[in-house]
Amino acid sequence: MDHKHPSGPVAAAMLALLPLAIGHADDWPRFRGPQGLGIGTGAGLPVTWSEDENIVWKTPLPGAGTSSPVVYGERVYLTAHTGYGISPESPGAMADLKRLVLCVNRGDGEILWTRDVEPVLPETEYGGRMHWHGYASSTPAVDDAGVYCLLGTSGVVAFDHEGNRLWRTSVGTRTHEWGSASSPVLAGGLVIVNAFVESGSLVALDKRTGDEVWRAEGLKESWTTPLLVHLPDGRQELVVAIWAEVLGFDPATGEQLWSCKGLDWYIVGSMVCHGDVAFCLAGKGVEATLAVRAGGRGDVSDTHVLWRARKGSNVSSPVFHDGYLYFAHESQGIAYCVDAQTGAVAYERRLPRVGEIYASPVVADGKLYYVSRLGGTLVLAARPEFELLGHNRMADDRSAFNASPAVSRGQILLRSGRFLYCVATQ
Repeated sequence: MDHKHPSGPVAAAMLALLPLAIGHADDWPRFRGPQGLGIGTGAGLPVTWSEDENIVWKTPLPGAGTSSPVVYGERVYLTAHTGYGISPESPGAMADLKRLVLCVNRGDGEILWTRDVEPVLPETEYGGRMHWHGYASSTPAVDDAGVYCLLGTSGVVAFDHEGNRLWRTSVGTRTHEWGSASSPVLAGGLVIVNAFVESGSLVALDKRTGDEVWRAEGLKESWTTPLLVHLPDGRQELVVAIWAEVLGFDPATGEQLWSCKGLDWYIVGSMVCHGDVAFCLAGKGVEATLAVRAGGRGDVSDTHVLWRARKGSNVSSPVFHDGYLYFAHESQGIAYCVDAQTGAVAYERRLPRVGEIYASPVVADGKLYYVSRLGGTLVLAARPEFELLGHNRMADDRSAFNASPAVSRGQILLRSGRFLYCVATQ
């Protein structure tokens, strides 16, 4: 497409609007970044940081949340909630729940706009298992047209980059004791969400209007974000793990193409892929990790499963790097490196005492970043020999770090229950 280049006041006005609509190749536009794989680009990422070192900015957030930040151009987007379910000691009243969508200037951390999304109630009652996660667990997806958020019973909502609401669509009103957590995926002109909690369905919406395009029912015990797998012939398949099955769909139509025997446990961590091979983790059971090749038809349990292994994780996702899968068990404090071709364990090492790890790791600049809930961020060498490079804590922030980090242009965006941090080598 050809573009004319105006000059004078018109050019100045257009330049002022660039951060609203123009992304970059190294943006982090969805949960776990480009393609949802947790792989970042760039060099010079920090190994160490603290309140006084390598913090570009620190922004207090107007509400709690476990969703991850996403980056598009000069903007950072995330969700939060307030009014209800902030602490077990003082939960408040469900009628006061507010769901928030935030836009932050990545240059200085200033909050550019905040939008309230009136909730559809009742939601899951706070307390019990919900106190771990709250009501802002789903990470937005963003592109040049807008920002798309799954907000549980409050539906899927889209805003443009100036904060104007484009549409809002319900994908179901069911609740679950664990709450909702899957994040939207953009595929062509569709916003695709795993609405297992809300309706037991995989739902695709028209990105422009929010109208439902297709729905695949029958999902069970699945909080995972769907994965787009690119096949050698140029086609795409949408892969979703549920209890005891991994399913492949045509992302354009919702037609189920294949299934294979999966892992006998609920699925929280999101799958990753390398080429046309997808990797799935679960936390319990005789088999806890699975590698399956996409592209089959029908039941592919005997033809496309490459290997199964006993090591896994119940919450966080894996990351693939140079032929190996890396992940950490969420409660045992063990980091794993697994050969992605065979499932053989390259290392299994106990980490420093950091407590639970709910965030998913990212790999960038030859480093692995593991964010624990309360014990800081661990930096490991991204190679099949265990090496701890750094252990970083925010001493003044005692809230939980449940969100997965975003990596973009030499910066790491970290979200806690109270703050959003921009971390970079200075």
